[in-house]
Amino acid sequence: MVSAIIVAAGQGNRMTGVEDKLRLKVANLPVVGHAWRALDSHPAIDEVILVIRDDARTWFDKLALSLNPRKPFTFTAGGEERQDSVANGLNAVSEKSQWVAIHDGARPCVGSQAITDTLAKARETGAAVTAAPVTDTLKMSDSADRIARNVDRSNLWAVQTPQIFACDIFRRALETVRSQGTSVTDDTAACELIGQPVALVTNSTANPKVTTPADLPLIEHLLKG
Repeated sequence: MVSAIIVAAGQGNRMTGVEDKLRLKVANLPVVGHAWRALDSHPAIDEVILVIRDDARTWFDKLALSLNPRKPFTFTAGGEERQDSVANGLNAVSEKSQWVAIHDGARPCVGSQAITDTLAKARETGAAVTAAPVTDTLKMSDSADRIARNVDRSNLWAVQTPQIFACDIFRRALETVRSQGTSVTDDTAACELIGQPVALVTNSTANPKVTTPADLPLIEHLLKG
């Protein structure tokens, strides 16, 4: 059984002057609605857990009515930090679940093939993440914001979501994060703490994250195909 966790409890502090970025409507649906639909429609996903703010429950209830999802879904409360929200989501998955796919609610363009490929690699290795090789030229700066040196990008990747793990591995990773009192901004970083390798899976399609208002026209173009 595969459970998807959509992390939707944050509020975009870079979306100045607009509402919560996940609620912004793009291509006839809220941003998070596209992410939910993508996971709900994937044949390998058996249930969807949405981690949300307490004050957003009514809004998400209405979204569920409009989406009419085919898979069972559950709402659970977010935590103080992202890692706490993910832990709450993991606690809400079915006891039968063997795999968990964690996805950012602010990534509405995730493709079915990316989910399929990342899940297949996770089944081989225990942990895998959707990612793209870095193609931009990168520079290291000095304290005066001048170019100090070039950065070799040959082994650099931009990590995306979904990030998919065996449930037992990921539970152990999150417990280590908690017991060490450390903070991680990415789910793969939790696995690194327990020495669990995470496979990188090349995503050949655009999967941007909505971060600023300037992202919205591109997102709409991608969603409309």
